[in-house]
Amino acid sequence: MDLPVEEWKSYLLDKWSLLPKTVQDTISTAETLGDIFLHSCRLLQALTIVIFLDLRMFLKQLSSVYLVEKDYDAPLFYREEGNRKFQEKEYTSAAVLYSKGVSHSKPNTEDISLCYANRSAALFHLGQYEACLKDIVRAGMHGYPERLQPKMMLRKTECLVNLGRLQEARQTIADLESSLAAKPTQVPSSHQILQRNLQHLKIKIQEKENLPEAFPAPLTRAFEHMALGEENKQISGASLSVSLCTDPLKGRHLVATKDILPGELLVKEDAFVSVLNPGAVPPLHHGLENKWDTRVTNGDLYCHRCLKHTLATVPCGSCSYARYCSQECMQKAWECYHSTECPLGGLLLTLGVFCHIALRMTLLTRFEDVGKVIRMLCDETYNKDICLPENKNLVKTFNYTNEGDSEESSKTGEAPIPGCNINGKYESNYNAVFSLLPHTEKHSPEHKFLCAISVSALCRQLKAASLQVQTMSLKSSSLKAVTPGVCADLTIWGVAMLRHMLQLQCNAHAITSIWHTDGSEESLVTKSRQVRLATGIFPVVSLLNHSCSPNTSVSFSSTVATIRAAQQIRKGQEIVHCYGPHESRMGVAERRQKLTSQYFFDCSCPACHTEVLRAAAEPRWEAFCCHLCRALLQGTDVLSCSNKSCAESVSRDHLLSHLQDLQQQVCMAQKLLRSGKLEQAVQQLLGCRKAAESFLSAEHILLGEIEDGLAQAYAALGDWRKSATHVQKSIRVVEARHGPSSVETGHELFKLAQVLFNGLAVHEALNVIWKAEKVLLVHCGPDSEEVRELREMKSCLLDLSDIPVGPVVQSEHSSPQEGNSGR
Repeated sequence: MDLPVEEWKSYLLDKWSLLPKTVQDTISTAETLGDIFLHSCRLLQALTIVIFLDLRMFLKQLSSVYLVEKDYDAPLFYREEGNRKFQEKEYTSAAVLYSKGVSHSKPNTEDISLCYANRSAALFHLGQYEACLKDIVRAGMHGYPERLQPKMMLRKTECLVNLGRLQEARQTIADLESSLAAKPTQVPSSHQILQRNLQHLKIKIQEKENLPEAFPAPLTRAFEHMALGEENKQISGASLSVSLCTDPLKGRHLVATKDILPGELLVKEDAFVSVLNPGAVPPLHHGLENKWDTRVTNGDLYCHRCLKHTLATVPCGSCSYARYCSQECMQKAWECYHSTECPLGGLLLTLGVFCHIALRMTLLTRFEDVGKVIRMLCDETYNKDICLPENKNLVKTFNYTNEGDSEESSKTGEAPIPGCNINGKYESNYNAVFSLLPHTEKHSPEHKFLCAISVSALCRQLKAASLQVQTMSLKSSSLKAVTPGVCADLTIWGVAMLRHMLQLQCNAHAITSIWHTDGSEESLVTKSRQVRLATGIFPVVSLLNHSCSPNTSVSFSSTVATIRAAQQIRKGQEIVHCYGPHESRMGVAERRQKLTSQYFFDCSCPACHTEVLRAAAEPRWEAFCCHLCRALLQGTDVLSCSNKSCAESVSRDHLLSHLQDLQQQVCMAQKLLRSGKLEQAVQQLLGCRKAAESFLSAEHILLGEIEDGLAQAYAALGDWRKSATHVQKSIRVVEARHGPSSVETGHELFKLAQVLFNGLAVHEALNVIWKAEKVLLVHCGPDSEEVRELREMKSCLLDLSDIPVGPVVQSEHSSPQEGNSGR
């Protein structure tokens, strides 16, 4: 939800159409963002009363449907729902529901203590013992009932035992026994159960003390992190391998200062601002039965500040929406921005992520700094539009590699590249963020109107909230709100937010993560998919231009973006990445349309140029084949066999209908697989494969899905050999579409490594692990979850054999030089 909700967009577009032509022209032809903003503010102040009389009320109504305030009737509902899921052994869902209960609870009440305690039980069953211990402490801090303390202390002891903290476990048992002796339970049966559990734990501790660990735990995670090496002194977060250049056609961009090897770390940057994507945040329906939502969204699983995945969230003390991974993250968020955002929760969800980011950018910079930067840049550029168009007559390359006499360059009096400071350094700060182009003239008048009215409405609410804070005088509060209203006129802030909102269409980055899920509860084979967690601004990463066939790979760890070379890059070659439309995912016409509509440029990268020159052939992963000779079919409305000795032809509509029917059958098979009906799923998928092979190319994406489903089914049945065979076929389809060195192929190799590892096919597994590790190191780095697991599997397999470390079968490839890339 980057832009405002559909109801608000439709409402404003209707109002736009009702505006007099003279007012539309005034906004459409306004020369500056300041003019656009001020005109919008006047409209919002109901100068055109007939049209805008109900605007503020309508926005208030839209915002009110989001349940972001605390509802003290909700904890009991969520606790009961969590208990139901707990009884069904759906512990993750139970933990999320208990977290929702925590978010709505008053502090220091039985409600919140019981929610924390119940969540600790769910976390225990999920094996998250450290998080369980923290929840036990939280339950105690909020007044967990004394009558239930023995059960909680038993759980604490079990966690300590499982974590190997045996001395603490013994002390907890001693404390519990002292407590029971001082206040014996009135129910003999309960006392006997407690004594049996205590005795069992004592035996378990003794066994643990006598049992040496086969594999020291720290060694499995103690892998070297691939560091950035010496940082480029003129581009923050970049390596010495890149330099910053500017060109009238390309604008600012990065080039290689030396030959770069695949996997080399080029940029590592923390987001200047990031806002969690709320996902499917449901509106508040009328009727008590639908009042509290039980669905799981990003907001339930990730810290709203650092984006760390967690089931043990710590809520904001004032609203039910914002949640964090720790008390520390919650406190930092409150001090930096959430004290202002907190009362605006429903409004920000209505106005969308872009508006939220625009606000947070100014909050993080602080009001005075925003005004200072804007005035400074206006003075430097003599530009009333508060915009930084690059000098189109200037073609210049700066040597920002710390090599040569950079000081000498600064003495020439040449203006630095936009975003750089007076010393020519480009840093990940507000100056660089502000320099990102908003493309004001390229946005449609309707879009500028939508953004300007939304920002104006937000500013009015900020001003009202600031006045309310001053009136209420929160001197006794330990959490002081930081609001702009106590500073100066909101006009400058509003113009800055409008600029940021327009910038985001071309400069926002989707922060993604790989979600690993199993095909079924019993499956030991991981399925992975990329999900969007948040939207962020990365000033240095934004310097990279687009290519539909990029030479870099982007990955994210929490709020940090990492750019690595995906292939060899020659000295002087531009460093590029993909903005979304990739040659392996869509054709040139669709790519160009998407890039033009969102980024305002016509792509002419080598991939697009090559694809336009050659005849427009259907990609093999979407192609049909002749049912007689298996050759590819060609044509538009009527497809003919490409084998000249075959006269077969068929209509495209007939094949598309056949494909749609087959896709439905595959979906039915996947449902059988998810429900645990494995034998039925196998039979259905085998039938689908036979049908697919009669008219689809061997590399068709649907055949890959079928092979992947068969691999999951056989893995769940424990037939690792058959599972591996089908994963290998799936890999061939993925390689045909994405290439053998792609991250997609890496994920499939990881899956094959898991299958072979579980089947104890030692030599084959080691070979695949080596290949998977080589690919994933390039795209994800050594600290990724998959690379760590591959190394753990390799360590275990090497202990089972006398095979030396390294590739099992030497090939033309060399072993990856771990720890040296990027240095």
